[in-house]
Amino acid sequence: MKRPKNFSAITPYLFVDAATDYIDFLKQAFNANELGRTVRDERVVNCLLSINDAMLFVSEATPEHPAMTTAIYLYVDHVEDSFKQAIEAGCKIETQISDMPFGDRLGGVRDPNGNIWWVSQHML
Repeated sequence: MKRPKNFSAITPYLFVDAATDYIDFLKQAFNANELGRTVRDERVVNCLLSINDAMLFVSEATPEHPAMTTAIYLYVDHVEDSFKQAIEAGCKIETQISDMPFGDRLGGVRDPNGNIWWVSQHML
């Protein structure tokens, strides 16, 4: 299977309201790096970001592709620090950080657009 460098077989694509603000939020909350942006008529039609070693697309919602919410499982090096950073950037706590029986320490946050981020550190 061929795919672009640094992409996995599955790459999230989020349609959101206020895409420019959401992209700024991702940078602040999860240290996202913007790799490219396409804008038409002052609307973000596509923005590619990386978070750690994962790729993520963001686009401004339209009537044809309305805003929708999802849940994203994000592995980080230090769950407590990343959880706090996400809260400071505007996320609301969904679940407090706790140890899971499958070896992850994780907490859930809900971003300003309603998406849930499971911020997780693998402990095994």
